Amino acid sequence: MNRKEEIIYAALELAAEYGLKSVSLSQIADKVGIRKPSLYNHFKSKEELVNSMYTFLREKAKTGAGTASGADAVPEDKSLAQILSHSISVYFSFLSDENMMKFFKVLYSERSISPVAAQIMLDETERMILQTKNLFYALVVHGKMKNENVDTVALSYAMTIHSLVDRQMDMITAGRNVPPVTAKMPKEIKEYIQWFCEQMEVR
Repeated sequence: MNRKEEIIYAALELAAEYGLKSVSLSQIADKVGIRKPSLYNHFKSKEELVNSMYTFLREKAKTGAGTASGADAVPEDKSLAQILSHSISVYFSFLSDENMMKFFKVLYSERSISPVAAQIMLDETERMILQTKNLFYALVVHGKMKNENVDTVALSYAMTIHSLVDRQMDMITAGRNVPPVTAKMPKEIKEYIQWFCEQMEVR
C-alpha cells in the first residue's frame, strides 16, 4: 500500500466514525503518522481527497464485483429477466464491498449538507442512468426488449432501482432488522424486475 492509499483509508476510517464534515486534514495526517503539510504532496484539498477516495474505492469495488454493460451483457440464451437480474446482482456486489459500503454510508448521511457528497451521489446516479440506457439499447438490438421510448424507460427503471436501494440503505441506517446489502437482491427488486419484464419483454 502506497502513501496515497494510506491517506485514503485513514480518511475513510475517520469519516465513518466522526462524519466527513467533522474530519480535518490534521486528523488524517495524525492517523497516518505524517505532518499535515505532507498531505499536500498527495492532495491539494480535502475536496480533492474525498473525490480521489471515491474514484479509488469505486475502482477497487468494481474490480471485485466484475462488470458488464452494453452488447457484452446480452447473452442470446438468457431471458430479459435473467439479464436484468444479473446486472442488478453485479451492482449489489459492487455495493456490498466493505469499504465502498462504508463510504456510501458516509455520503448518504451527509449529502444534504455537503456539496462534495451530493456531487458524488449525483455522479453515481448519472452513471447508473447512462449504463442502463446503454444496456437497454443493446437489449432492443438483440430483440430482447421492446423498442418503445427507450430513454424514458431506462430513466424510469434506473431511478426505481436507485430508490429501492436508497430505501434499503435507510432501513439499515435506521437500525431496522434487515440484512446488509449483498449480491442477493431484496424481494422488492425481484418483484419489480418481474413486473418490468412483463411490460417490456418481446413475446
